[in-house]
Amino acid sequence: MKNIIKWVAVLTGFFFSLSALSAQNLNQSPTNVKSLGQGIVLTVIIPQQQDPFPQGANTYLSNKLIQAAVANGVAAGPDFSRFFITAQFAMLSKDIVAGPPQQIALNMEVTLYIADYFDQKIYSSVTMNVKGVGTNETKCFINALKSINVNSPVLAQFMDEGKTKIINYYKSQCANIIKRANSLAAQKKYEEAIYVLTSVPDACGECYDLALASTATIYQQYVDRLCDINFAKAQAAWAAEQNSAGAASAGNYLSQIYPDAKCYAAGQDLYREIKNKVLDDWKFEMKKWQDGVDLESQRIAAMRDVGVAFGKGQQPTTYVLGWLRP
Repeated sequence: MKNIIKWVAVLTGFFFSLSALSAQNLNQSPTNVKSLGQGIVLTVIIPQQQDPFPQGANTYLSNKLIQAAVANGVAAGPDFSRFFITAQFAMLSKDIVAGPPQQIALNMEVTLYIADYFDQKIYSSVTMNVKGVGTNETKCFINALKSINVNSPVLAQFMDEGKTKIINYYKSQCANIIKRANSLAAQKKYEEAIYVLTSVPDACGECYDLALASTATIYQQYVDRLCDINFAKAQAAWAAEQNSAGAASAGNYLSQIYPDAKCYAAGQDLYREIKNKVLDDWKFEMKKWQDGVDLESQRIAAMRDVGVAFGKGQQPTTYVLGWLRP
């Protein structure tokens, strides 16, 4: 039977997006350059089980998988990634325990996986026996999941094996990853190119440094092209209507210009021209870097922001994982 999985969003986004998510999980400061280095990030997914899995237990399972990842130095969340962590259950027994109150006793095997969706490869797996008792199936599942110790040596070995294979993948494919990103950039597919490059974890050492350098080059091409497009649109909108309506339209385009774009200064000049015309009727600020924060850190965060946005745009709602087997 093919399993259909649903991507479950379990963490909220932050201004620094993916880099901030990793920093939060690892208790690092997002304003430090080194802390902006992206570690391994796994997407948390909840599969539809062969045996009915109570909807009420989904959030608890998601949190348990996140805890297992974070306890072993890996960030986990909803952002799109080729690598994911998931769990499948096999029911061994289900008994009704006489009351009062009547209760249900479940005995199950749970198998955790770290896998590569695109290549359909399992990088690591571990199977555990769990038991739960409760007045309904949801409580049974939750109580069974509570028995999983995220700090156990077995889970640590499971996570270490997955991390090692993911890092080895990026190291072995480094040249191809950078080549693909440059090819995408040549086609002006800058967002996708940045997504490909920012997926490389900082644990990959030299490959990460090469990817970061390539990202900086492609990012500059991206913001310059975006600036040219939006500045031209802002000029046209203001020329068409030199009033509050035209200001609002122009402001929408100016707000999409990055601070390190080549035409940013021209955008500021247009901004001041519009502001002088409409005075205080125009409540608007161009995008700018945060004062007191290292510029390199903010650029790296902005690069990742572009990559994450692209990944979210590509994120499907359902997948078939028939190749995953206990």
